[in-house]
Amino acid sequence: MRPRGSRGGRFPLALRRSSVAWERQRPTWRDARPGLIAGALKRASGRPSGNWYVLGASRALVADRPLGLTVAGQEVVAWRGADGRVHAGPGACPHLGAPLGEARVRCGTLVCHWHGLALDGGPFAGWEPFPAYDDGVLMWVRLDRCGGEEPTERPRVPVRPDPAGAVAAVWSGVGRCEPEDVVANRLDPWHGAWFHPYSFVDLTVLDSGEDEDAFLVDVSFRLAGRVVVPVRARFTAPGPRTVVMEIEEGEGCGSVVETHATPLGPDSTGQPRTAVVEAVVAASDRRGFAVARAAAPLVRPLMRAAAGRLWRDDLAYAERRWELRSSGRFPG
Repeated sequence: MRPRGSRGGRFPLALRRSSVAWERQRPTWRDARPGLIAGALKRASGRPSGNWYVLGASRALVADRPLGLTVAGQEVVAWRGADGRVHAGPGACPHLGAPLGEARVRCGTLVCHWHGLALDGGPFAGWEPFPAYDDGVLMWVRLDRCGGEEPTERPRVPVRPDPAGAVAAVWSGVGRCEPEDVVANRLDPWHGAWFHPYSFVDLTVLDSGEDEDAFLVDVSFRLAGRVVVPVRARFTAPGPRTVVMEIEEGEGCGSVVETHATPLGPDSTGQPRTAVVEAVVAASDRRGFAVARAAAPLVRPLMRAAAGRLWRDDLAYAERRWELRSSGRFPG
């Protein structure tokens, strides 16, 4: 299969010549060598993050309510100031430790609901803000004590389509695993057609990343029956907790899917929890895509539902991997 860019063909869809039963497709286990995946994971883990962690979708943070969560064991609160910018800091009130994630936001100021202490985003009584960044799709926080790396002024945001011509949707979920288990899942493209036959067919890995440190994949997205959308996609890991899939040829050329793994900290039983935040930024130069942009409020839930269906399986994959690693039963 040689997918063409959306400018090269009149129709983005294809009709498979025949329907191959799931069990009759070509096995990929010989290609998905454990050492190859482990090598790609090790190189990704060694890339700098600047101590930046993804908090969630930009749209999730509204003007009148803060967001409270734990990142890498650190309680964090985030809110929008009067100018719309994101502020972040420790999630415990410096007065008596109230959870600031339950505070109120009034005129861009965070007001504790225990005794009314107000924080405007600047230092106060030992409470020191964390650097925060909103890239228009995702929110980030920089935790230097947790990351332990050389900090950077901004996170390394992947290259995306022009926001004016794109539709972005963000899905989030939590699994009992560590970030490396999520990243390892994404650095194994060979499992796509076997583990997700409802979404992917005719998957071929053209380049296993040993030369360019990227996985180049031909795959068809299943729409219905024999109707598919063939594309060529490149998987890269620009940081220790991020994997990016970019469509290089075929419908939606330039669209990206960013998978970010944010460690949350242990649960009540001591097991690790990791948040998966996946941003899908879709674009197309077809005239009909303008309709999708105009209907973005209706399209985004469908995009999130599609991502959620995949991650229902992939989080089970990541959790199983962590369970095997933690018990010393992981192969290799």
